[in-house]
Amino acid sequence: MGSNLLEATSTYWRKLNQLDAAYQRGEVSLEEVDAQVKVLMAELGQARKESFRYFVNGLRNTWHEQRELFLGVSLLGVLACTWLVLPL
Repeated sequence: MGSNLLEATSTYWRKLNQLDAAYQRGEVSLEEVDAQVKVLMAELGQARKESFRYFVNGLRNTWHEQRELFLGVSLLGVLACTWLVLPL
């Protein structure tokens, strides 16, 4: 199953808030904050890529499994629109 992008985003913001709180208390330096933010952004970017790949693969599988249905419904839609638009 694909990664949960909402969970990854929530985790990112929670870690970012913890890092901000540590910085406000003087426990970490600005350089450490910058380095950690880069790591957090890379983790979130990886989760986004995984979610996108999962979505695209799902669409691709659905297309291969239901191609005839999609094409048939599209053809019926085109014929119905043509019938409504053309005068008798």
